[in-house]
Amino acid sequence: MKYVLGFFRFWYDFIIGDSWQTAAGVACILACGAWLAHAQIFPGELLAPIVGVGIVSVAALSLFFSTKRNDIK
Repeated sequence: MKYVLGFFRFWYDFIIGDSWQTAAGVACILACGAWLAHAQIFPGELLAPIVGVGIVSVAALSLFFSTKRNDIK
């Protein structure tokens, strides 16, 4: 049982890490991308770059806000 718990703890730490907001944002972007793919709103060639830009934007915003929080003296 301890190996199973260790396995899940590793993946939780790997995915969530220090910022649960980033993981939640990426999950939302992926869910929206799945919905857009299912609804066929955008062509398939355009959907991958849109989702990619969304994920990069979430990571950039997370980095911006985390550094901004550390600048307060």
